[in-house]
Amino acid sequence: MTTPHELIAHYGLEPIPREGGLFRRTWEGPERADGRPDGAAIVALLTADDYSALHRLPYAEIWHFYLGDPLDLLLLAPDGTTRTAVLGPDPRAGQQVQLTVPARTWMGARVAPGGGWTFFGCTTAPGFTYADYEHGDAADLMARYPAEAARIRGLCRP
Repeated sequence: MTTPHELIAHYGLEPIPREGGLFRRTWEGPERADGRPDGAAIVALLTADDYSALHRLPYAEIWHFYLGDPLDLLLLAPDGTTRTAVLGPDPRAGQQVQLTVPARTWMGARVAPGGGWTFFGCTTAPGFTYADYEHGDAADLMARYPAEAARIRGLCRP
């Protein structure tokens, strides 16, 4: 499997609501006393003509690189700092095959310039629920992180 179309068909990928990209949940842990799953994992695909909109979760999310081109992640921390991390296959070039995004950190991703697609996974504990997802608002985020305004504008959806 080396093309996005083959990955979509093999995994039965579907659109990620509001965020962008395609995904399939591959694992969900047993239900905890509070009704949430212990953990969850997905596989996901982003192509160069789409992006993962800025969003945040109340717990850490681990991103895993699998196939394709590097993925640029914009990370906006609760303390006001920002950084770009690259999920990809080449550690010598500063890329990471696994990246933990801390809880309450805004994250958005796009296939690195010149790339066509990225196939990756995400894991959370406790498991993801849609009630945990907080969608980024461009105006609010640009006011809080003005140095990243252009990138924020490009990684937000209404």
